[in-house]
Amino acid sequence: MRFGPVPLDEAAGAVLAHSQRLEGRVLKKGLVLGEDELAALRAAGVSEVTVARLDPGDLAEDAAAAQLARALVPDPAAAGLRVGPAARGRVNLHADAAGVIGLDTAAIHALNRVDPGITLATLAPLTRVTPGLLAGTVKIIPYAVPGAALATACDAAPGALRVHRVRLKTAGLILSEVPGQKPGLAEKGRAAVAARLDALGIALGAVETVPHAVGPMAAALAALPGDMALILTGSATSDAHDTGPEALRAAGGRVMRFGMPVDPGNLLFLGDLAGRPVIGLPGCARSPALNGADWVLERVACGLTVGDDAVAAMGVGGLLKEIPSRPQPREG
Repeated sequence: MRFGPVPLDEAAGAVLAHSQRLEGRVLKKGLVLGEDELAALRAAGVSEVTVARLDPGDLAEDAAAAQLARALVPDPAAAGLRVGPAARGRVNLHADAAGVIGLDTAAIHALNRVDPGITLATLAPLTRVTPGLLAGTVKIIPYAVPGAALATACDAAPGALRVHRVRLKTAGLILSEVPGQKPGLAEKGRAAVAARLDALGIALGAVETVPHAVGPMAAALAALPGDMALILTGSATSDAHDTGPEALRAAGGRVMRFGMPVDPGNLLFLGDLAGRPVIGLPGCARSPALNGADWVLERVACGLTVGDDAVAAMGVGGLLKEIPSRPQPREG
């Protein structure tokens, strides 16, 4: 592509680089100049314009953006994405389902290294999305790019992004209470958990409130319906053998992880009961503010494996915003 000022006599078929305001008319940038536009420019006393002229093998911005978007999302329905129309070199990719965004980051890095004018920007990996949310945008920066470079970019990242849809449909919640507990604390927790589940399209079914003791919690957990079990204790879980984890074991389940490198959210435990995921929520889950439990809950809800490596990796970027409800802020 050649870019720069040219006399009007050489501008036919070129792309106007900068908008031109004429009497009673505006020629917008990106317009392909035809005889009508050139005549209007001459009548206005314009003798030259800045344009982009395509070389053989170049693709105009909209055609290039549309082609790259098709390569990235060859099957929109399967990927849970909606591919928008190309306009001004951009194609937006919107989530078409609730879930978390899945990315082939290595492939996207490779795509973005091909040519500075060929770009894809996305949400961070595993960001929660809802239908209609912008998940990624293809942008061709100049007015045209070499076809060979575009072909390389398309080959670099086929199917590089998708929505991991929410797989679980229902959840049960156990709330434990301790003597002298602040009135309304259990209801505050229930409401916050219900709101988180609702954002994922998950129905909160049974909610059982029991004393903060291993026996009652284990009995409630064993009988709790739902595709997933959540536990929010009246007293913080401070050890892998504290009341909540021990109740899970007593119910016949197993504890797979206690603690996570995300703050707020350190005191989370994750387990399994007869093939059903169990999440012991930290106390900060009573607040609607983002915390580590959100990341675990979202991924579990989408059927993703959340093992030790996945939790350990959450530490990078895991220092989240301080919330007023924390009993002991990080700094005085």
